[in-house]
Amino acid sequence: MTVAGKINALVILLSLFASSVFTAFVVIGEYHVQRDKIRIQSTAKVHSQPHLQLDIYYNDIAALRETLSEFSSNAAIQYALVRNAQGAILARNDTGSFTNYKLIEFETLRQGISPVEEGFHPSSPPQYSGGYKLLASITGGEKIFDLTIPIFSAVNPLEKKLTRSDFGYALTDPRTVGSLHVIGYVQLGISRITLFAGIVPFATTVSILGLLFVIFCGLISNLVTRRITAPLSRLAHMADQVVSGQTDRPLKIEGSGEIKEIATILNGVFSELKAHKTKMDVDHQLLSMKVDERTSQLSKRNKELNKAVKQVTETKDRLRQMAYFDSLTALPNRRLFTEQLSLLLRLATRNKQMLALLFLDLDNFKRINDSLGHSAGDLLLREVGARLSGCIRESDVLAHYVESGGSRIDVSRLGGDEFTVVLNQIDSADSAAIVARRILEALSAPMIIDGHELVVTPSIGIALAPRDAGDVEGLLKAADTAMYHAKGSGKNNFLYYNSDMDAASVDRLKLETDLRKAIERNELVLHYQPQVDTQSGTVIGAEALVRWQHPEHGLIPPFKFIPLAEEMGLIIELGDWVLEEACRQMVELRDQGIELPKVAVNVSAMQFTTRFITRVEDVLRKTGLDPGSLELELTEGMVMDNSTETIKALNDLKVLGVSLSIDDFGTGYSSLSYLSRFPLDELKIDRSFVIDFDKSDNDASLVIAIISMAKSMNLNLVAEGVETHEQYHFLTQNGANVIQGYLFSKPIPADELRPLLAPYHFLNQIQMITDTQTRESDQS
Repeated sequence: MTVAGKINALVILLSLFASSVFTAFVVIGEYHVQRDKIRIQSTAKVHSQPHLQLDIYYNDIAALRETLSEFSSNAAIQYALVRNAQGAILARNDTGSFTNYKLIEFETLRQGISPVEEGFHPSSPPQYSGGYKLLASITGGEKIFDLTIPIFSAVNPLEKKLTRSDFGYALTDPRTVGSLHVIGYVQLGISRITLFAGIVPFATTVSILGLLFVIFCGLISNLVTRRITAPLSRLAHMADQVVSGQTDRPLKIEGSGEIKEIATILNGVFSELKAHKTKMDVDHQLLSMKVDERTSQLSKRNKELNKAVKQVTETKDRLRQMAYFDSLTALPNRRLFTEQLSLLLRLATRNKQMLALLFLDLDNFKRINDSLGHSAGDLLLREVGARLSGCIRESDVLAHYVESGGSRIDVSRLGGDEFTVVLNQIDSADSAAIVARRILEALSAPMIIDGHELVVTPSIGIALAPRDAGDVEGLLKAADTAMYHAKGSGKNNFLYYNSDMDAASVDRLKLETDLRKAIERNELVLHYQPQVDTQSGTVIGAEALVRWQHPEHGLIPPFKFIPLAEEMGLIIELGDWVLEEACRQMVELRDQGIELPKVAVNVSAMQFTTRFITRVEDVLRKTGLDPGSLELELTEGMVMDNSTETIKALNDLKVLGVSLSIDDFGTGYSSLSYLSRFPLDELKIDRSFVIDFDKSDNDASLVIAIISMAKSMNLNLVAEGVETHEQYHFLTQNGANVIQGYLFSKPIPADELRPLLAPYHFLNQIQMITDTQTRESDQS
């Protein structure tokens, strides 16, 4: 075969292969497009027919079949049927050759899929009996795709005696727009062979285009090869001229193979004549290249040197930024703050001027950080830094710096949620109060963080130099002390430092010292608040609450020493003691023949680490308590982290056999989609909603919604903080049957709890409450 023939054959084979691959890719893509189109159209058709929820609820078979008949217009849909929420078939319409086709079990179709998600399950029938057997043999046989589309109801389908008006009202009620009650499913059987049959014309067209492409490539190749072999005739003519001496120019023949070899032989005849000239040209070219190379090297070295200088400068600036500025807020850090404040204090002393230091700490920042996560906390700190910088005016700090053009330290971040504001050369102490009020006003405006509207308030301590201190450490300590007193007096305000505050700081330090020794001295005690089943009057559980029996100050409530323990890092040791002591006392009650079904123990966010599961397992083994009698109360912020470690820890606790409860539910930022993924057993309604239910319609509606949600998710429910008959009636009438609060008992020691554990102990009290309510209703 000649060179031209080889080239033509190769081009035709490559174009044929490319055409085949392209045709297959386009046809398969069209198949997926048609299949997805059926899915999208079917889903849209189902969701556009709100009457389906009525037809399923009233089991209107004729209406359901009429709806199913609308899907028969598509030849790929072999059958259509309607199921209820449990998977039972209500109506069926067969439009293809699968009249007697045995359907896949509904549980198999929906396995691993959320009830509110669309299902798409492929299956292969035993044999294909349709009219496209040849196509079936080519594509590997028939396959049926079962598409299950959930039908949503605006009302709870489990409720009885609903009317069509109820459904219509729910559809127009904006409060139920986001409800996701699944009342049933539409199942469609989509035939793969029928889909392929529908795109046969398209495949034929693409194949014809591919064949035309191959023919076109063959023609182009033929033209190109002819152009390549054309120089042969020129070669013969030029060879005669060279032999006869009619030309001394080398042969310029384009081509390869035999043509190039002949041209090379002929050019050898006169190549020696030009050798000397060529050598000189080469030497000149080499010299030019050497000069260019040296010039290029010098230029390159100069660029590298400039780049190195720039990198050193940038590195120096970056190191200074890292050393003196906070990486999160870009504000001056503690190091720059300390250096500059020290210089400002010396200048203020020399010039006999007044300087003010404002020390800020954000109220309840830890709660926001735990609820929304550290990323949201970082965004919050950035926004606070920006607002602080924005509310400090030039007139507050103008020309008050150590160096002209130096770093400003009017607003600095010392770490965590602590910020400082330095006001230099102020006229009077009242000037600091003006700025403090401006800061409070600036931070009181809501912030949008990760889609949440938050309001963060600061507590501000103000210290003046040289009145309160003349050095950085003393001034910072005075401002910090004033800040803690501002936080203790109600937060969201500011206080000036005075010497009387030092005594309170000493008392706090002594309390910290005593708290470190409280566990060793057995000063901690447990009180229990019973959880009463209002239907039987029996105590079905109790929450363990720690108290500190201080030898000098008496019984100290937890709200005074628990935050202190968290700040000191003692909360893990304290939590371990509460866990073990509660389990030990539960076993003592069992040994005495007293039955308490469960004890609830609160778990701190700092306590919920990787070692916590091992600690729970060790305590259960050491005390011998049945894991089913232990309930751990977690906060929303702890579980809403939704990290892999958190989910694994919760599952590990469930494997141990303990119960899991969400404490103070409704006060955090729970996502219901996240909540459904956790292995929870119980929700506790926060007492703040219970107390204010009759003062706020929103609180009352929220309590009712939490009760309904807990029932729909099969979770137990405890309402805490119940103190009045009105609160009791509101909760029980709306389905909350387990009550915890002062209405039945305050937190009491274990010895006082024993008599309350008798069966039906609170039944008479519950009956009296009910009778009182009945009489009041009759009188009104």
